[in-house]
Amino acid sequence: MTEESNLLNDELVPETHHLQEAGEALHEKFRDVMPSFEIVCGELILNVTRSGLLAVLGYLRDDDGCRFAQLIDICGVDYPDRDERFEVVYQLLSLKHNARIRVKVSTDENTPVPSVGALFSTAPWFEREAWDMYGIMFDGLVDHRRILTDYGFDGHPLRKDFPLTGHVELRYDEEQRRVVYGPVSLPQDFRVFDNMSPWEAVTDVQLPGDEKVGENPHMPKVGWKPVGGE
Repeated sequence: MTEESNLLNDELVPETHHLQEAGEALHEKFRDVMPSFEIVCGELILNVTRSGLLAVLGYLRDDDGCRFAQLIDICGVDYPDRDERFEVVYQLLSLKHNARIRVKVSTDENTPVPSVGALFSTAPWFEREAWDMYGIMFDGLVDHRRILTDYGFDGHPLRKDFPLTGHVELRYDEEQRRVVYGPVSLPQDFRVFDNMSPWEAVTDVQLPGDEKVGENPHMPKVGWKPVGGE
C-alpha cells in the first residue's frame, strides 16, 4: 500500500476502536436491558429493550462521559415480516464530545414504547410523527393527535402494507362548500402511450425519435407534426 493511500485511509475511514470500547462498557453496565450493540458507518448503535429505554437514554444524557443532551430525531422503521415489526430509532448528539449515538428499540402494533418526553423536550413532536406515520404508540405521550396528516385520515401511510392509493380520497365539494372524504376514484381517459419518446404529445414540434410516429397509422395525430408540415 502506498503512502498516499495510507493517508487517504487515515482521513476518510473513522477509527472505531473507541466506539468498540464505549459499546462494551455500556453493554456491561446495561447488560439486562441492552442485548447487543453494533458499529455501522462509524456510528455506535445500541439495541435496547422497551423496559430499559428510559434508563439508557437518561444515562447517555446525564453521564459526564456521554452528555448526549440533544435528541436530534425519533423515527420509525417497518419490518412487516418480524414479530415486532417496528423499530423506533433515537438519534442523539453530544456537543461536548462532538459525537453521535443511535439507540434502537423494537415493538409491535399493540405494545406502546415509553415516551421520553420527560428526558427531552423535543421528543413529543417526534413521537407524534411516529404515531401518525406508523401507528407506533408511546406510553406517557399526552398528545396523540396526528401531526402530518389530517385528523380524519384513515391508516398510517409509512407502513409498508399501506396501499399507495390510500383508503379514502380527499376533495372539495362544490355543493357542500367544504372538504369531504369519499371512496378512492382513479379515472383516466384512454390514451396510447408512446414509451419510446418522453416528448410525444407534449409539443407540436417534431423532436428526434418522433419520426416513427409518421410510420405508424395507429399513433395519435395530436401533439406532433413533421418539421415544416401543416
